[in-house]
Amino acid sequence: MNRPEDGVEISTGSTTEADFLASYDPANFPAVAVTVDLVVFAVVNKVLQVALVERGAPPFLGRWALPGGFVGPAEDALAAAHRELVEETGLDLGTHRVFVEQLATFSAPHRDPRMRVVSVAHLVLLAGNGTSVPDLMAGTDAARAQWLPVHELDLTSLAFDHADILAAGLERLAGKMEYTTIAAQLVPKEFTLSALRDIYTAVWQTDLPAGNFTRKMRASLTPTGAKVQAVGAPASLFTVGSEWISPPWSRPGS
Repeated sequence: MNRPEDGVEISTGSTTEADFLASYDPANFPAVAVTVDLVVFAVVNKVLQVALVERGAPPFLGRWALPGGFVGPAEDALAAAHRELVEETGLDLGTHRVFVEQLATFSAPHRDPRMRVVSVAHLVLLAGNGTSVPDLMAGTDAARAQWLPVHELDLTSLAFDHADILAAGLERLAGKMEYTTIAAQLVPKEFTLSALRDIYTAVWQTDLPAGNFTRKMRASLTPTGAKVQAVGAPASLFTVGSEWISPPWSRPGS
């Protein structure tokens, strides 16, 4: 069977594919733009933070928004996400330990007042030491860029449909923490059980008993044999041994 990539014209009835494409006019269809939005999470002092920018131009001038922007004609959505995050916040994912996955596509017809815009949202988890995060520097059309505590935000104040996107990112993270070790993406590669438990505290908004947490997680972790000084006594360091937690957690309040 001949394929278009073989350089052979495919005939459909009396029209070849080349003839069809030559006569095809995209202007006959409504224009749709593609953007990216990023939900970037980090944890500081047991508080879940999200990177937000204050819009410096209409629409939604002065409102907080997720970093993001339009996908260029020569790039895919992931490349656009990396570029937009650097341009709007100064945060270069290539220089940090991060976890990135596509979150969802948001395509409500009137989600953007300018035109029909479909957004490909991404979830980003930034590993940290638990006490600090990289400084953000506003750029392009952002007036400010700042880390803000997720659970204290007034979601109704966010621009566009970013409240929905942020809520989806939070639920994705909180839900996957029940049955996977994704929480370890928010701590250094080698971490203490206490540091990992702080992530659960920050995301789930609840304190899990230390003994129960240790028994639950040990099967999914690998001890490194090294220790760090902690309050009272040295604490053992672990790495992720398995992606899965079995049996899974039952998230409080879920």
